[in-house]
Amino acid sequence: MNRQFRNMLLAIAMLLPTFASAAVANAASTATTLLDRLDAGKFDDAVAEFGPEMKSPVPAEKLRQVWASLPAQFGTATGRGEAEISEQGSATLVQIRLHYAHGELVAKVAFGADGKIIGFLIQPAPPPAAPAPAADASYREIDFAVGSGETSLPGTLALPNGEGPFPAVVLVHGSGPQDRDETIGANRPFLDIARGLAEHGIAVLRYEKRTKVRPQDYADGKYTVDDETTNDAVAAVAALSNAPSIDPKRIYVLGHSQGGLMAPRVAARSGHVAGLILLAAPARPILDLLSEQNHHLAELDGKVSPEEQQFLDDLDHRIARVRSGADVPVTDTPMNLPAAYWRSVDSVDPIAEAKPLRQPMLLLQGGRDMQVVDADWQRWQSAYAHDSRATFRHYPALNHLAIAGSGPGTVAEYNTPGHVDSTLIADLATWINAH
Repeated sequence: MNRQFRNMLLAIAMLLPTFASAAVANAASTATTLLDRLDAGKFDDAVAEFGPEMKSPVPAEKLRQVWASLPAQFGTATGRGEAEISEQGSATLVQIRLHYAHGELVAKVAFGADGKIIGFLIQPAPPPAAPAPAADASYREIDFAVGSGETSLPGTLALPNGEGPFPAVVLVHGSGPQDRDETIGANRPFLDIARGLAEHGIAVLRYEKRTKVRPQDYADGKYTVDDETTNDAVAAVAALSNAPSIDPKRIYVLGHSQGGLMAPRVAARSGHVAGLILLAAPARPILDLLSEQNHHLAELDGKVSPEEQQFLDDLDHRIARVRSGADVPVTDTPMNLPAAYWRSVDSVDPIAEAKPLRQPMLLLQGGRDMQVVDADWQRWQSAYAHDSRATFRHYPALNHLAIAGSGPGTVAEYNTPGHVDSTLIADLATWINAH
């Protein structure tokens, strides 16, 4: 549930509004001044440079809540990097690295033609570029598009050496605008899974999520979770089933987090899925998890500050508004996403949608997962404990990204480089080869 980074970036990610035309002059200076004011607690002054697109959805009080949450999650601020300026369509984008004791963040500030701020986002800094596969690797990676024409999504197919036909897996992202590697903080879980399975003789397709590379497809605000996730995953299965060297009867779907929530629907609509792998899959309504996760984060240090409580109360108010069924403007919804979108994902019952399916299912859960927790795992087990289709694997040391650690799971650990557990990848390969 990576709205995990729309969902669990939680209190730190703000919606980046549509870019307008931009002027470069003074952008770096204005972005630096914005950060200076935030550090000084001058939140009313900080919003002075906001354009009308920002002032309503991101008032001074929201800025204060967001900024106050960062030290609790990432430790003491230790400095900043140099401003980097680029053109993004018709906008000017300034990016500045923020150094914290327990992680690296990046502030992204977008400017319109009048020099006003039209977008502001704080997110974990991306890791360095991933190395190419070794020259002597037992697989190769090739470009592979999902869909056709202008609206297609770029992807990568990790293909074992040899002629095949190979069993194959389509990776379905968690929530948020994910890239093909599902980069979260300093980690790339989908890259690890793809290359790990390819070494076991299993082809893996990973692709850019539509919200990442084609946000313009949602410009009218009229989209659902199927538009965001399901439809492209079905198209990915179809594309892979027609690919050379792939066994079309042995294509599996691996859904992580929200991708696991939607995987049963993907299988039902595709008709060409041989089996489902649900990694850290929610079993309860998404808006329940969103509230629960934010409350958990606020309580990590043993106390909830007045600012944090105000943020939590506001979030719960927004959730209640969405669930009321009334018309709700995006300025009054969680993360400023359309109410119709939230209602579409909140209504998904993956346990019920999986019931009519005949495909085998492998369910995987980390014991240190703070986003999709034991309550979800217990629901899956209760529903399918006596179903011969389902295989359960629990890994006590793993977090939401299937990376090992110790102690309670935290958001900050996503900024510590690691790799998906090799035992989990081996278990995946064994299960796929057994079917």
